[in-house]
Amino acid sequence: MSALSNLKMDDAAKCISADAFRNGMACLPGAVNIVTTNLGAEKAGFTATAVCSVSDNPPTLLVCLNRGASVHQRFSQATNLVINTLGAGQDALSNVFGGKAPMEERFAQGQWDTLVTGAPILANAAVSFDCKITARQSVATHDVFFCEVLAIKQNDEAGALLYFQRAYHHLEK
Repeated sequence: MSALSNLKMDDAAKCISADAFRNGMACLPGAVNIVTTNLGAEKAGFTATAVCSVSDNPPTLLVCLNRGASVHQRFSQATNLVINTLGAGQDALSNVFGGKAPMEERFAQGQWDTLVTGAPILANAAVSFDCKITARQSVATHDVFFCEVLAIKQNDEAGALLYFQRAYHHLEK
């Protein structure tokens, strides 16, 4: 019997270091997304892989955002957001939104439009989900945004941009 098998479940999580968890998560491939919102004329956006489906009735997605992120304050005040799933070859755009560039510089890249909520959608994203934020939940270091999908713009010709083992990978259609 190993030492870990003697641990109670409540104590087991304490044995997992942040580094071990991040290394494990690096083995989980994820779609790369740019999440955007607007507060009046002011736009904000960030790169995220912590996005997933919650329900199809009503269509609902969730997005996780670190409370220490520079955009957190803007998103905490937002009522809507768009999840723009990037296509193969959009690595540079992901890097701009994942870095420290000012918002004006981020949105100077790519072509942007709007659908229902007025939040920015990336014209050539693989798919964009225009959402209203219906709930927020704080968990550990992050806020989880639950988002009801109001409109979808899909690009049937796009491949996918994935993040796996700390590197981008292109999945062609």
